[in-house]
Amino acid sequence: MSELYGETHRAFQDAHGTRPLADRLESLAHSTFEPNDRAFIEGVTFFFLSTVDARGRPTVNYKGGPPGFVRVVGPAELVFPVYDGNGMYLSLGNIAASSQVGLLFIDFESPRRLRVQGTARVAPVDELPGQFPGAQHLVRITASQVFVNCGRYIHKLESKKLSPHVPDAAGRQPFPAWKRIDVIADALPEADQARVARAGGTLSVAEYPGEDLPDHEGERT
Repeated sequence: MSELYGETHRAFQDAHGTRPLADRLESLAHSTFEPNDRAFIEGVTFFFLSTVDARGRPTVNYKGGPPGFVRVVGPAELVFPVYDGNGMYLSLGNIAASSQVGLLFIDFESPRRLRVQGTARVAPVDELPGQFPGAQHLVRITASQVFVNCGRYIHKLESKKLSPHVPDAAGRQPFPAWKRIDVIADALPEADQARVARAGGTLSVAEYPGEDLPDHEGERT
């Protein structure tokens, strides 16, 4: 009985003669992190997280941070921080409704991919006090399958420069320019509306400069 494949997967595998290959790849999947998995995961600066809401609708989010922001904390468990975002909390809301998740780690230089399937829960930051500066929440994931994925179609990227918005060692980060966009600013929490005013007021969509150079860089909180 396969843990990864159902009848629809088998139909495509049989049509292309890959059922033995698919079975071999499943046999190589593991439920605990091996040393090379841990080294890869703890060296990344981003990954992609898929979650499912209460109505079965999937979404995929990009999660980024400094090297080591994802940590393997047990034989089959990893943890990562959730920083300030756009206020939608799609990933956290989905995890609270349906714990099934998928993670995709990519090395654009080697190239290499690693997939993790498992279950997740949202945890308070004080479960690991002081270890994730700037985090609002933690997400803990228990892996069910960990497996390497073909990397041949991964395109190489030139720069490994981190986003200037990654929280510093004290958990501070610059105020994002997108929060100054006029069609968004009046819906912000009061504290952020005050920061918009201190940064010089709102911007039109046409004036939005992107996030390469953080807006109002001198104010990091």
